[in-house]
This record gives sequence, structure tokens and C-alpha cells, in this order.
Amino acid sequence: MQIPKPSDADKDRFRAVVPENPDVVVKPMFGNLGAFVNGNMFAGLFGPMIGVKLSDADREALEASHQTLPFGPEGRAMGGYVGLPEALSDTDEQTAEWVEKAFEYVATLPPKVAKPRSAKK
Repeated sequence: MQIPKPSDADKDRFRAVVPENPDVVVKPMFGNLGAFVNGNMFAGLFGPMIGVKLSDADREALEASHQTLPFGPEGRAMGGYVGLPEALSDTDEQTAEWVEKAFEYVATLPPKVAKPRSAKK
């Protein structure tokens, strides 16, 4: 499976559209970036593509107005996430609005509980 690597400009753009909130954590994931709230990812970077986890209503609104893309590796898209259309790539303001909606939605979900680590053998 080929995982695309984002450029430094892609990473900077991703960080620029993620909400400035003390509850947001941006961390590396497989050479890309993910933005988390309460341990749950609400936005991710996969190569140059930004993907978001939206409520059903917001996802339907986005899909009705834009051609969205599967988010994740080809043939193994991440369930519940939608890739923001390339048409939004030139308008960081609109991208930031969708990332904000994802943040607001995922912030309402229960916090992710860390799995206990197994003892080393």
C-alpha cells in the first residue's frame, strides 16, 4: 500500500486551517498529520488531501454542493471520513469552515479511552 507524503507546504496549510483551541492536538500519523480532540481524530492530512469527520447532515450538505473524495489509501478509505474536494484547495477559508464543523462534531463524541499496553514478554 502506497502512502503519499505531504509536502511542507501541505503540512503548513493543514495546520493553518485547524482551529486554534487548547483541546486540539495535531500529531504525525504515518508520515502525514492528524488533528484530534478528546483523543478522536476530526481532520487528517493524506498527501495533499485534507479529510474530515462530519455529522451526517454536514457530510450530506458538503456532498450535495461539491464533489468529495474518499479519504485514505486507495481501496481502503477511512470510514466516516470524507476528503475535501480539490475545488476547496484554493480557498483556505472554506476549508477551515469544514474543518471547524468537523471539530465541533467530534468534540461532542465520547473521549477515546486509551487501550492498556500489553506487558512485554
